[in-house]
Amino acid sequence: MNTNEGLSAILQAVMRNSTKAVKDKYYPHWHLAPVTGLLNDPNGFCFDGEYYHLFYQWNPLSCEHKNKCWGHWRSKDLIIWQHQPVALLPDEFYDKDGCYSGSAVIYQGQLILCYTGNVKFEDGSRTAWQCLAVENQRGGFDKLGPVLGLPEGYSGHVRDPKIWQYNDIWYMVLGAQNLDKQGKVLLYRASHLYQWQLAGELAGSYLGGLADAGYMWECPDLFELDDRFILLTCPQGIKREQQRFLNSHSSAYLIGDFDYSTLQFQHGDLIELDAGFEFYAPQTTLANGRRLLFGWMGVPDGEEMYQPTIANGWIHQMTCPRELHIKEGKLYQQPVKELQQLRQKPAYWQGIADDAPDISGFSFEFEVELFGSLTIYFSDTLALFIENNQAVLKRRSVKNGEWQSRFWSGDIKHLQILCDSSSVEIFFNGGAGVMSSRFFPLEKQTICFLGKDTINLTTWQLKNALLS
Repeated sequence: MNTNEGLSAILQAVMRNSTKAVKDKYYPHWHLAPVTGLLNDPNGFCFDGEYYHLFYQWNPLSCEHKNKCWGHWRSKDLIIWQHQPVALLPDEFYDKDGCYSGSAVIYQGQLILCYTGNVKFEDGSRTAWQCLAVENQRGGFDKLGPVLGLPEGYSGHVRDPKIWQYNDIWYMVLGAQNLDKQGKVLLYRASHLYQWQLAGELAGSYLGGLADAGYMWECPDLFELDDRFILLTCPQGIKREQQRFLNSHSSAYLIGDFDYSTLQFQHGDLIELDAGFEFYAPQTTLANGRRLLFGWMGVPDGEEMYQPTIANGWIHQMTCPRELHIKEGKLYQQPVKELQQLRQKPAYWQGIADDAPDISGFSFEFEVELFGSLTIYFSDTLALFIENNQAVLKRRSVKNGEWQSRFWSGDIKHLQILCDSSSVEIFFNGGAGVMSSRFFPLEKQTICFLGKDTINLTTWQLKNALLS
């Protein structure tokens, strides 16, 4: 893609489709979504001391997984986001088939991107380069070119660098597939950003006590949290279980201890990060002492191409921003406190669930204190059943209308649920479990409660916070 031609095509696409997208009844009121085309992985999530930056995989030209650019938003408060110039276009020989996912750091007062340049060949093979770009005075980015080629012993599926600095040394985790088609996370280190050395395999299939855990581990993110270390990853090809890892591709985490002196990561079993229908490619950042996360509310290779928003020229959105903690040896996720600024018109109710008032609208939040079983219907397309220490989320397939199920187990006492036009995020017991899902009701969302047990219900309408 020639740079000038690419920018011209993007501008035409935005002018042609953006109005149609934002008028779509399924377009979010406060979640981040593309004004045209396809959005997927969050990239380069970082905080520069004044602004939060969130980059994202973007095909502005169609609702297909190709022509991957990097879009760019920034915000001072995690609520109101502003469009910035397109950060990366696939316009060089080393990224001609897509500027794939990566991360960002603030270094010597400059915002620097590290991303994967994807190159495909006519025989079906591929290679990958890990590349740098630096912000310029115009708000765009100047490419610095590749700093790391394909490591020996691995296929062309090597991507998604996440970089950070510790005690003046730079580190990188990188998703990879070895020549035996086993998914791995590689660990690199460097004294500066331009010369990386492979330190070994950090985690993956047949490592650290794991058996076969998929053929490719995407989107790794290693960080310290509450005196432990968390490795987020997306293990493609992991075996489906009866009630876990049911999506076409899943997100998971490992919790353990990482030693910077030995570069060894001791960890437990893989734990599913989000049990809903749509959640993938999460990325975190550290900001003012908080570990924050965005995820892509989508899943590759599932039913995504049957979503009705494609008719209006756009597809997919981000999750809400979340704050992470470790409690009782597990990762907890909660909506960031800033989102409470969207709340308005609070209402309170207590009684038998069958008698609870319906909730109707496009954008709202509610909390439920439970004292037994409960069923919640989200219009005619989604339903949550809570009974016998288990939550079952059922949704009509956008492909064939059949009911599908996802599961979360636990003694559920509290729900926090955020709804926005065509999405729902369900947080169990203060974030001990999460289910993130898109759904597409024929009319505006109507929530009704069923059950013979008592509930305490608090509801809020949520303000519109569209991008500027």
